[in-house]
Amino acid sequence: MSKRVSKLVDWRNGLPAYINRDDLPEIKEVQYDSREVTSGDLFVCIKGMQFDGHDFIDDAIARGASVLIVEDTSDLDLDGIKVPLIVVENTRSILADVSAAHEGYPGKEMTIIGITGTDGKSTTAYLTTAALEGCGIKVGLLSTIETRIAGEIFSVSKRLTTQESPVVQKFLRKMADAGCEYAVIEATSHGLSLNRLDNCFFDVSVFTNLSKDHLDFHGSFENYRLAKSKLFSTLETSRKKSKFPTAILNMDDKHWKYFSDSTKANVITYGIENSEADIFADDIVQWSDGSTFMLSTDTEIIEASVPLPGIFNVSNATAALTIGVLLDMDIENLTSALAKCHGVPGRMEKISGAPFEVIVDYAHTPEAMRLVLNTLRSVVENRIIVVFGCAGERSLDRRKGLGEVVSELADFSFITEEDPRSEDSNAIIAEIADIMMHQGSVENDDFLRIQNREEAIQSALETAEAGDLILIAGKGHEQSIERFDGSYEWDDRKIARQKISEIFQ
Repeated sequence: MSKRVSKLVDWRNGLPAYINRDDLPEIKEVQYDSREVTSGDLFVCIKGMQFDGHDFIDDAIARGASVLIVEDTSDLDLDGIKVPLIVVENTRSILADVSAAHEGYPGKEMTIIGITGTDGKSTTAYLTTAALEGCGIKVGLLSTIETRIAGEIFSVSKRLTTQESPVVQKFLRKMADAGCEYAVIEATSHGLSLNRLDNCFFDVSVFTNLSKDHLDFHGSFENYRLAKSKLFSTLETSRKKSKFPTAILNMDDKHWKYFSDSTKANVITYGIENSEADIFADDIVQWSDGSTFMLSTDTEIIEASVPLPGIFNVSNATAALTIGVLLDMDIENLTSALAKCHGVPGRMEKISGAPFEVIVDYAHTPEAMRLVLNTLRSVVENRIIVVFGCAGERSLDRRKGLGEVVSELADFSFITEEDPRSEDSNAIIAEIADIMMHQGSVENDDFLRIQNREEAIQSALETAEAGDLILIAGKGHEQSIERFDGSYEWDDRKIARQKISEIFQ
């Protein structure tokens, strides 16, 4: 689908600093990775965490790029570039603009639901999708686990918190063309701050909870919170599409008022602790595989259930039901669909075959680890054995918090690698071990260090006895591990199944 560049770029945010010619050609596709460029494509140079698109201009031109958009000209020979060149202040913002325009602004054709928070985003997105589909509606899902369009599942090819804007907009276009009425988007702080979700035109923005995380990227908690608030402050962009754009906020979290103050949109609250919330869940009964609860709205009280263990999943389910209530869905259809919802990949996922319980979970923040371990404690007869680590190139506070929580709540643990990236995994393990010993844990009696994650999982399986439970934490659904020399195929669930088969069958 060829479109003229001049028709794609919205210059209302500021005129370009430089254009080397007026006759801008039509372009076929919008690219930010030079390796994907083919003849007639637009190449937008963005600065990433590890690479800078400006360093690959020659490669993009050699592959057939017909137009370049850049923001850094310090190392460019402007006169030597023979293809049309546009210089702007912020290429990430422009990338989002041209991507949405190139796809015909698909976000304007559906009701767009964005879900953000430190924990619970993916689960809430899954539950919301299941609840809406249970009402007979075509729904699209864009999450960090997978993308789903009207029931068809697409795997996520790259380990990004949120895909870059060209990918987001292409999937939204596919959703709209497939007849989806709603699109549910997991909105990460990275995706929001890096303009990846610009021009999605959110109608409903949901806040789950907030705690310290990703400070390595954002620099401070206030910057992290500010990035999240973008999902709510931009609700006004949907005013022409949606009569009442709405923020749905978790009133149990102390930060809810901050996000309420961040938007001019309508606000609805939900909660499982604060009875002043507009939608409130109480009379909660938990069991090993899920919970039942009573959901109170402004018009009725209805029994609901969620087939996922943990009080935190009652909160996630309440958020999903609040979305459905806002959208005027039949409450009985919503609760019925929620009760039948399948588990979320890598979230409290049970691995069968061992003479004790084995669970894989994505818990990789101190708060998530605490919630999971507290939930498991209520259903475990004997010991909780945890296999965990902490990712490299991430906030040191996360390592400290994880070590403290596991030391406090686990009976035994194996500290191992978890995406060390450019850092020495043994050094990360040593940091966590020091924290645990400072908390009173004793090496060999309370924990072991095993650098190789596969060996750590095997040792945990060989150590556990009937009545114990093994929690393999930190990676969940992820299918790769990031080491200093590259990305390697990895899946905790597959490794656990393989080792269980070798040991017990």
